[in-house]
Amino acid sequence: MSPSEVEGWVTDAERGMENSLRANPLDIREWYVKQLKDLQEAGGGVMLELLARKRLQALMEREDGD
Repeated sequence: MSPSEVEGWVTDAERGMENSLRANPLDIREWYVKQLKDLQEAGGGVMLELLARKRLQALMEREDGD
């Protein structure tokens, strides 16, 4: 094993430790949970709008048929 190999491992380990300290897994999880909630709320809003448009269209078609 050469000294440069060991130095490479130490450098990789240091980078890994630095990255672990920078990103708190709980913060990342909370961010993803919030993003998912926001997307679900947006999707729910889109579904409500789609249903309202379909109902409006059905009512308009009934009025045109009368």
